Amino acid sequence: MEKSNVKPAPKPRSAFVLFVPVQTRWADNDAYGHVNNVSYYAWFDTAINAMLIAEGLLDIKHSETIGLVVHTECNYFASVAFPQAIELGIAVEKIGSSSVVYQLGVFAEHAPSTAAIGRFTHVYVNRASNKPAPLPQQLRDFLTTLQPTSNPE
Repeated sequence: MEKSNVKPAPKPRSAFVLFVPVQTRWADNDAYGHVNNVSYYAWFDTAINAMLIAEGLLDIKHSETIGLVVHTECNYFASVAFPQAIELGIAVEKIGSSSVVYQLGVFAEHAPSTAAIGRFTHVYVNRASNKPAPLPQQLRDFLTTLQPTSNPE
């Protein structure tokens, strides 16, 4: 994998299409008084799956095709801590034949730019065989609505 020399930078709200509110928890804070990095990854997973369930695109017990996480990453720019309310911005960066790459922005409530930016990749598989499967058309159609119309900086 080729590394980019571009230093990650915070992004504005306009870089994201959908926002999911999240409440930090007492247990999210670490010994340094801010949310521990592992909580960010749980937020990413929760926000994406909650969105898919709300849209009727994921039935966690019965969906024939399910998304498995194959890659995550996060860059941090500012701390958040309990009891802050935060919002996760969601945008779709890339749609493949059996995969989707999401970009997630962690915003302190009402903040104009991200405290952190994450990337989260789902590969869709057949639940029974665990083999890659094409994205269901209804999911693909929804994911296209999450692609930003421009690339704000």
